[in-house]
Amino acid sequence: MDLFGVRLVGMNAATGHKLLLTAVFVVGLLLLRAAIVTIARLVTGEQQNERVMFWTRQAASIGAALLGVVTLLSIWFDDPERLTTGLGLFSAGLAFALQRVVTALAGYLVIMRGNTFTVGDRITMGGVRGDVIALTFTQTKIMEMGQPPAVQSADPAMWVRARQFTGRIVTVTNDKVFDEPVYNYTREFPFIWEELTVPVPYRSDHHRAEQILLACVAEHVAPLDRESREVQHALERRYFIDLDDLTPRVFYRMTDNWIELSVRFVARDHGARELKDAITRAVLQKFEDAKLEVASGTYEIVGLPPVRVQLDQDAKNFTK
Repeated sequence: MDLFGVRLVGMNAATGHKLLLTAVFVVGLLLLRAAIVTIARLVTGEQQNERVMFWTRQAASIGAALLGVVTLLSIWFDDPERLTTGLGLFSAGLAFALQRVVTALAGYLVIMRGNTFTVGDRITMGGVRGDVIALTFTQTKIMEMGQPPAVQSADPAMWVRARQFTGRIVTVTNDKVFDEPVYNYTREFPFIWEELTVPVPYRSDHHRAEQILLACVAEHVAPLDRESREVQHALERRYFIDLDDLTPRVFYRMTDNWIELSVRFVARDHGARELKDAITRAVLQKFEDAKLEVASGTYEIVGLPPVRVQLDQDAKNFTK
């Protein structure tokens, strides 16, 4: 094939025809994907379901990719022998040059096939905690959240001292599912166990303090307790495990200075900080009404040894 009087190496009528078919097919495939997404958006109406739209885009992308690969192979490798040779060379080059990309793609397949997580789940992956906001063939985007004070020193350290968003969006490659465990807070059991610890002096009425803790917790988590029981039973039947009793309970721990009362209860995966804040405010108010103290790290000096001050002769002369 000649172009402006210059003969192009490897170009002939057949190759030009294949290039034209490839261009038309790629454009048509992109238009088809856009049409599918647009139809899904119109069907869902004004109040679009983000999960439905996400899975629609995922299905359209996967379908377009598979159809594109099959069609392009059919266009360019109509000879079976050439197809085998081309696939071999392509596979060898891909395995050598794109190892991480292939591993990330394999991680995507594991995530989808194993129901590891989906958009909207709260997870920890690759050392990042937060909510999944996007999932592609090679990457997962996470809206990062802070950490409770108990794990504040974990890597990476956060300045937000609670499970609330930091404002950063972190991109993690999907190959991390092969290297590190993935923690999912919402997939199977959308509740977590929380604890609130209150130190009480030994001289205080710790039985009354326990009653107050249980009453405040029951007031705020009673509806959650009923909802979580159904999920608990389903989880136990599916995985043949026996979960702890979800009823709030207070545990005692003796220290050198006070008694630690730790109340254990169930909270939703989202909103745990707000729930603990409400319970803490109620406990403080009831402690104040009941004249109960919250222990602190202060010390009372009950006695001092006799102190004797002796001045030498130079000091006496100086004072004169």
